[in-house]
Amino acid sequence: MSDVLSDETRLAADIERLKVEFPKTRELYREVCALLFFRFGVPPTANRLYNLVRRGTMSTPASVLSEFWAELREKSRVRIEHPDLPKDLSDAAGELIGTLWTRATTSAHAELTALRDEVEAQRAESEQKLVAARDELGRTETALEQRTAALLAAQVEIREWERQQAEEAATRKALEAEIKRLGEEAFARERELEKVRHAFSRDLEKLRETADRAEERLRASEKRALLEIDRERSAVAKAQKELAEAGKRADKREAEHRRTVEALQEQQGDARHQTGVLQGKLAALETAHKSLQAQLNSLRGTTRPPTRRVSTAESSPPVRRAARKAVVGKTTRAKART
Repeated sequence: MSDVLSDETRLAADIERLKVEFPKTRELYREVCALLFFRFGVPPTANRLYNLVRRGTMSTPASVLSEFWAELREKSRVRIEHPDLPKDLSDAAGELIGTLWTRATTSAHAELTALRDEVEAQRAESEQKLVAARDELGRTETALEQRTAALLAAQVEIREWERQQAEEAATRKALEAEIKRLGEEAFARERELEKVRHAFSRDLEKLRETADRAEERLRASEKRALLEIDRERSAVAKAQKELAEAGKRADKREAEHRRTVEALQEQQGDARHQTGVLQGKLAALETAHKSLQAQLNSLRGTTRPPTRRVSTAESSPPVRRAARKAVVGKTTRAKART
């Protein structure tokens, strides 16, 4: 079926080419007869010639076809003219040579057909190779599209990763700033604690000096007691009592300093809590201020007479007094809540 279609295609192409080369109708029909008979091996008919050329009337291809067959028969018969040969011998020789020419033409036509088949087979093979190449090109394009899609997906992933890296970097910077702030607060607390430690060390040193002085007095008392044992017995007892009391005071001072440190730490926590409470109060006062401002604007709008304008000196004192009363009331309620 494909061979028939290819022959018809080639025939149509050759006829279009002949139409350009031979504009005259009879010459065109004669060339088409030769094309059909010698190239494609198809005996031409008047109807087929007219369907292929579509020029002139039906009598034109019939007349040209008759001339073509007469010319072909004339060329296939060879006349041998020799004065010494009889007529019947010369006719027989001419018929023999015509037969030989016909057989040679048939053989050449068969070879031409075989060559055309070979060319057609090569063409079919080339078409198969072309189809295979197109399939391979399609597969290559598909693979390229898949790789392109994979590349686009990888680019999207890289952008998402870069976005995540940026977010993590911002988070890390925020954490570093928070850590720095906490470190500064811890350093400030450490300095306060160091001050308390220095104060405690000074007080302890004073207590030690007091104890040393008491001990010195005790030694002096002991020396005097050696001389005046009976007289200084009461003094020694008193000194021992003072020493005991001094030790108690030192212990008491040390306990008080410890409680002072703990109280400072608690005060620091209370100060944070009070800061939050004060911020809440400040927000409440701001809200109250806005409300009072709105009430003041409302009072200004309501106290303005519709017919005549009241001067600023006459209208502002009542409004100010009302606003002052509202502020005092809000402040009192805020203090009561705290």
